[in-house]
Amino acid sequence: MGYDHHEGQRVSRRRVIAGISSVGLAGLLAACGRGSGTVTTSTGATAAPQATTANDLTALFDGVNTCTLTASTTQGPYYFDADKIRSDIREDREGTLLRLAIRVQDSEQCGPLPNAVVEIWHCDAAGLYSGAEAQSSGANGASGGGTAPGGGAPSGAAPGGGVPSGAAPGGGPGGAPGGSPGGGDTRGGDMGDLTPTDDQRYLRGAQVTNADGIVEFTTIWPGWYRGRTVHIHAMVHLDNARVLTSQVMFDEALNSKIYASQPYAAHTGRDTFNDNDSIYADSMLLTVREDGDGYLGVINFGVDSDQDGT
Repeated sequence: MGYDHHEGQRVSRRRVIAGISSVGLAGLLAACGRGSGTVTTSTGATAAPQATTANDLTALFDGVNTCTLTASTTQGPYYFDADKIRSDIREDREGTLLRLAIRVQDSEQCGPLPNAVVEIWHCDAAGLYSGAEAQSSGANGASGGGTAPGGGAPSGAAPGGGVPSGAAPGGGPGGAPGGSPGGGDTRGGDMGDLTPTDDQRYLRGAQVTNADGIVEFTTIWPGWYRGRTVHIHAMVHLDNARVLTSQVMFDEALNSKIYASQPYAAHTGRDTFNDNDSIYADSMLLTVREDGDGYLGVINFGVDSDQDGT
């Protein structure tokens, strides 16, 4: 197709989806910097010890929920197509290493879905989103000119929990309900795509599922910001359709352990946990284990591939 297959290259997700038949999955996986069944890191980043084999990964997936339709949630105000087809999404962000593996399955046929595009995006250790640093800085408390505990709406939002400029009503930062505290559940809700306000693209990326329906990312443990528990956003595309928008969550004991060390410890005043988050569900929890010098988290996404509502 005339473009150089290097991880980290800006390649439109839509272009990748449209080009699957002409480029072939092998070419796309090469562009993503993937190995054969092992966790990969991008060129230019320091490679960590790879303690997890393909067999280990399969065994972990066997222990998590399968063949169940994954609940949809709001995409939040900070989603946009970042044009980053890559496995290592860290760039210069510091934090505890997290290798994230997602298996995409057809919820009706209970089989893997190859050639699906999976995007993820999340905040850094200080609670900032790339492409939206100005908007997200007011939601993270201690950094970026943030607010005192229990106060302040995100920068650009109306006092009292209004949504950021350009976002549809019904969601606060990362999908927290807008309006008064304790507002309505936004599961299944949606918001408009963000127009980026800066050139940063850290902690955003996309991968194409392999023959087993699996994608793998190298990232850091997400930070937190006011009004939401710790989470990673994810979106699954089949052809040109968004068939799932969801989030994944983390065990609170692990969150506490990781946030006791730097750079997370510099960000204090966390106010929202799994048990009081408006979107959290047990089915969104990652299965996590120690892996090399970091952690490996796995989760299954069951999608309605034919979009018939079942």
